Amino acid sequence: MTKLRLERDLPYAPAQLWEMVGDVERYPEFIPWIKSLRAYNRDLTDEDIARFDADVAVGFKLLTERFSTRVTRARAALLVDFDLIRGPFRKLQGRWTFTPSAAGTKVAFDMDIDIKNPLLDAVFKANFNLAVSKLLAIFESRARQLYGAKR
Repeated sequence: MTKLRLERDLPYAPAQLWEMVGDVERYPEFIPWIKSLRAYNRDLTDEDIARFDADVAVGFKLLTERFSTRVTRARAALLVDFDLIRGPFRKLQGRWTFTPSAAGTKVAFDMDIDIKNPLLDAVFKANFNLAVSKLLAIFESRARQLYGAKR
């Protein structure tokens, strides 16, 4: 099992970053290893919380995997959570949080992942730090594209 926590201060409003990260259906447009994503089973539990399921196909070189997650977006708490429904994992859980900071927003990303297949697990662990750093850089670039360069 691999646990991860990344934090970064970004010069944008928490609500802007929450909206960008929560717009999961757009991920294939800017995250190169997400080959496809389909959202379904939408449920607006109240004015604040929206849930949906997402089927995702990810690919790295010749390797492609598919999995499904349940995504929960909580507007008032500025949270985006995802939990595994099915796929090549024993466990996949994640949470994005967006907290006001002097710089704009402290973005925190927590992930807990355990991959069933030993070969996939070895490939993932060998590239883990690079992939996570690249993911955060991709979201930062997306924020600049959507909201402009700040400070």
